Amino acid sequence: MDIVVREIENDDAEIKLVKEFLFDQINNEYHIGPTQKFHYDIFGLEKYYIDSSQSNFFIALDGDKIVATIGIRPYDRDFEFFRGVYSSQDTASIWRLMVDRNYRRNGIARLLVDTVEDFAVDAGYDMIYLHTHRYLESGLPFWKSAGYEVTVEEDDYDETTHMVKMLMGDSIIL
Repeated sequence: MDIVVREIENDDAEIKLVKEFLFDQINNEYHIGPTQKFHYDIFGLEKYYIDSSQSNFFIALDGDKIVATIGIRPYDRDFEFFRGVYSSQDTASIWRLMVDRNYRRNGIARLLVDTVEDFAVDAGYDMIYLHTHRYLESGLPFWKSAGYEVTVEEDDYDETTHMVKMLMGDSIIL
């Protein structure tokens, strides 16, 4: 297996392949189809990840086959408990880390996370926010092993866990 990680190209054919991969992964993992409410950034991949110098989207390839993805963009959520804590100027957020089941446990996710962390540092961010779900088999353990700290665990239907990693030291205390 010779995995190559690179930025997505602003090419209609490649963008279409990335969207197909993402929607296949979402269907496999969450058993839902494309939904504008939850997948607006995939439908608008160019707007959210390609058109801004503060955002990026990376793919991992095995030959010509997309086997994993990850996106990074300025923090743009409006969670009440994070108002005044994160901003789009100092906080990046990770989205769409998806690894094909046949390629998991091979270090690809870690390679992609390292890639977006390097991007975030170069883009001038101080920290990276993400959220995961406790029902995902390896989500929380993976992110903790990558140095992300839990900031809030919601008692919602999605079992949402919010996490952060400081790129320059210090921890976030809520």
